[in-house]
Amino acid sequence: MAKPRGFSSRTSGWTHYKQTPPPRSGRGKVLLSSAAPLTPGALILLGEHDSNDGKTGEKQMLDASREELDSSLPSVIAKSSHVRRTIFHFVDTYLWEPLCTGFRFLHLVVIFVPVIATAPAIWFGGRVSGQDNERGGALWWYGFLVKSMERGGPAFIKLGQWAASRSDIFPKEMCLTMASLHSNAPAHSMRRTKAILEHAFGGRRFDDIFEDFQEKPLGVGAIAQVYKAKLKPDLAALGDSDLEETPTLRKRVRKNVDTLAKNIPQRVPSSYVAVKVLHPKVERIVRRDLRIMGFFAKVINAIPTMEWFSFPDEVKQFGEMMQLQLDLRIESANLTMFRKHFKERTTAWFPYPYSEYTTREVLVEEFAQGIPLAAFLEDGGGVFQKEIADEGLSAFLHMLLIDNFIHADLHPGNIMVRFYKPTPAMDVNPSIDLFSRTRPAGTDVTRRGRGPQPEDEDVTEQVLSQLRPHRHKPNEWIAELSRIDSEGYRPQLIFIDTGLVTELNSVNRRNFLDLFKAIAEFDGYKAGHLMVDRCRQPDAVIDREIFALRMQHLVLGVKSRTFALGNIKIGDVLSEVLDMVRSHHVRLEGDFVNVVLSILLLEGIGRRLDPNMDLFAGALPILRKLGTQGGTSMVKGGDFSMIKVWAGLEARNFINVSVEEPAKKQRRRQRRAEKAEKVAPRPVGKLRPVVRCPTIKYNRRVRAGRGFTLQELKAAGVPRKLAPTIGIAVDPRRQNLSEESLEANVARLKDWQDRLILFPRKSGRKNKA
Repeated sequence: MAKPRGFSSRTSGWTHYKQTPPPRSGRGKVLLSSAAPLTPGALILLGEHDSNDGKTGEKQMLDASREELDSSLPSVIAKSSHVRRTIFHFVDTYLWEPLCTGFRFLHLVVIFVPVIATAPAIWFGGRVSGQDNERGGALWWYGFLVKSMERGGPAFIKLGQWAASRSDIFPKEMCLTMASLHSNAPAHSMRRTKAILEHAFGGRRFDDIFEDFQEKPLGVGAIAQVYKAKLKPDLAALGDSDLEETPTLRKRVRKNVDTLAKNIPQRVPSSYVAVKVLHPKVERIVRRDLRIMGFFAKVINAIPTMEWFSFPDEVKQFGEMMQLQLDLRIESANLTMFRKHFKERTTAWFPYPYSEYTTREVLVEEFAQGIPLAAFLEDGGGVFQKEIADEGLSAFLHMLLIDNFIHADLHPGNIMVRFYKPTPAMDVNPSIDLFSRTRPAGTDVTRRGRGPQPEDEDVTEQVLSQLRPHRHKPNEWIAELSRIDSEGYRPQLIFIDTGLVTELNSVNRRNFLDLFKAIAEFDGYKAGHLMVDRCRQPDAVIDREIFALRMQHLVLGVKSRTFALGNIKIGDVLSEVLDMVRSHHVRLEGDFVNVVLSILLLEGIGRRLDPNMDLFAGALPILRKLGTQGGTSMVKGGDFSMIKVWAGLEARNFINVSVEEPAKKQRRRQRRAEKAEKVAPRPVGKLRPVVRCPTIKYNRRVRAGRGFTLQELKAAGVPRKLAPTIGIAVDPRRQNLSEESLEANVARLKDWQDRLILFPRKSGRKNKA
């Protein structure tokens, strides 16, 4: 019997294939290229290095994917003569595609002509103060536009979602309305899904691939739908094999020291996978829609005063974003690169991609078992809110400042929270040799990347079962989180949906650093002129001098609050910058805007979890690492901007600690006093004895004496040294002259002791009293 392509016959069963099979396009059409198929491994090699002509790794992967797609042919014609291939290419390019694009244009005319006809509504209606002072007619029209885009199909849904992120071009309320855009695309049939998956696995039967497959999709998006499944044991990965490498001496020492110094998350690879499958023919539909968008963008750009929008460039950038998502091998490559960047970090994790089963139309990755971050934003983070916010901030700043490889779709739905029980540092085998290439038998140092251990269990599902009954019940949810914390569980973030990333090429990186230098020196005027001179269309900028002066005013406002930076909302500052950019027609590069918007989104999420989150304090550890990695080269090159920021933040941190510590001590004392007052009020003065006046005339009168005698204290069982500390006045000179006064004052002391409540000085120490 012939063996399926990509597999080899062994006694252990089927094995992973070594080469990705060619992808399908449409029903029954297998795409073959004149060159070898583009594998995820080849894409990773392209993505890890920038080209000599300034292209980022992401751009190189996109170009390679386009080239493969342009040179592909249906399998029935691939081996035909040159004449037949030429005829097919002519008919497909100049007859069939224009005809289909024309019919698609008529369909879009029916959808969007009412939108264009009702556009004048934006000038009618009263101003709404709570919604950026927009008119009521404009708000209605924005909603109508969103509904029409949902009917327009995947390209227009993605266009609306992209427009929602470009607050430097479109009005703020329009962007907010566009952000609510979601896909109403119907799911394609299970029969089509099975056919695509069987081809992705080299012709293996569907029942031989999956042990369990949930036929109802977890989600249906504009361009793909996602299923949850369980692979057969011989196909599933037992660990993070993509991260295994030969350890060097430095890495062995660092890993073992880290193990001894801190807790390590125990990660058990999930036996379930998430399977993403593109909708059939979605690539061709998107390609036709992009042609139509490009045509109308050129028409609009020809209108006077509209050229500053540069819609043709925006459509081109949007088209690249769409094409990145239409090749799932690129998302798999992004996952692999993120995992390599974060393999030594414990702040975040990314699912394992099964690159050998991934094609243009299919992505198989480890199922992210966790709780969506949106649940914590809705019901509260409880005791974990600060920890989750800090981990998210640290992960993002590593992407931005260290890696230059930023997840460009960081909304709460793409961030999951899993729980783990940390491995205590002292539980590590004491016989570990820091310099040994091998570990003692039975020793597992980090447990990461070595597959599930017999004693391990995935506790996330256990925590999920505890939390599910309390969703949408904030008080019960927070109480359950407190119980989970008391049981020793810790949170860790998992990032998914890495189809879109942002990288700054050499030119944008240089512009970013020059702008960073100007802001680090609090020279807002220079920063404003840099933004104008290096934008896409410097000639279209309105009042560039006023723009630079407004930037100077904004930067000086931040400078005046140097030691209160934690109270400054960076989102508000960046939003003001984007408003200025839009009003002065300063066209920024899309990648730069994506970075700014990622910071806006991240701070918004972080402050919802932890209102006291300080973005600058969170950046300090990253700047320290950046300084140790590239500080020497920066000094040699005469670039002291990063060092200035680093030194400034260190000084601010030191001064804040110096000022805050005494204040914290005073606040602790005040809280203790308030707590004691709630439990029982303190006495106004010290307890004094009852004595009679010493004269014959007034001996029947009583008054408060200076203090109790030593005899009275002894009879009441109160130590002499303890008495003043519990509010009892003592007078060792006074003597008891009668039994009546002695008995009366002893009774007074005993009654005081019965009503007295004592608090221990230290909470961990038991008070005998």
